[in-house]
Amino acid sequence: MESCNYRQRFAAPIRLQDKPMNVFPKAVTEQFAATFGNRVTVAEIRFGVVTIEVAAENWVEVCCALRSNAEFAFEQLTDLCGVDYLGFGQSEWETSDATSEGFSRGVEGLGPGRFAWGQRPLPGHLEHRYAVVLHLLSMEHNRRLRLRCFAPDDDMPIVPSLVDVWNSADWYEREAFDLFGIIFEGHPDLRRILTDYGFTGHPFRKDFPLIGNVAVRYDTEKKRVIYEPVEIEPRVLVPRVLRSDARYKVDDIDRAAQATADEQAG
Repeated sequence: MESCNYRQRFAAPIRLQDKPMNVFPKAVTEQFAATFGNRVTVAEIRFGVVTIEVAAENWVEVCCALRSNAEFAFEQLTDLCGVDYLGFGQSEWETSDATSEGFSRGVEGLGPGRFAWGQRPLPGHLEHRYAVVLHLLSMEHNRRLRLRCFAPDDDMPIVPSLVDVWNSADWYEREAFDLFGIIFEGHPDLRRILTDYGFTGHPFRKDFPLIGNVAVRYDTEKKRVIYEPVEIEPRVLVPRVLRSDARYKVDDIDRAAQATADEQAG
């Protein structure tokens, strides 16, 4: 892999241009296609931030160009995280209808953790389960950019490391490995960073049990920490649902305000 030639380019002081943050001109978006061809795909533009998708085999090459190319100059990686799309857009709770007593009716078998990726009830448009998302900042052009790369193997998610492109990716990638089990190929020191060395599983995966796998406590007789089976019953958390329906207003003031709003809208 060619090394990113950015040290010489950013030796001079960087000056912010007089442009509002997050404004991404259409010409710059089109520039992705001109520079990278079919190696990148513009997924969406939301809140002034462009999201582009890059295949794993082009991950390092594209990121290196985004940093070293003067037309982009994304010299700072501000964040990197993993994403698990198991159960994406689904819910275990039916909240479209409710009585005055509440809405605590779980929908069995639909929530994440109750099925494997290949057996998900609503496959949707996503082909792969795990992805790496990073946020970049160009101080020279006063722009932000979001990148997403899906791991091609759902059983063993592997994505090339970006430590050689941005040093700040080091601990972010270790965190994504620890919490999601995403392996960053080429990382100089890929090991857990938040959980214990003997921890089993990856706690941010959607199929990781809410109650955990084992209980840890200090045994006064053995004079050491021991691991025991979990005794807590599996459970599903109740979501926080904000309702605007007048049926759920609790006082006359709320009901009157809702009636006025409905009258004006009608």
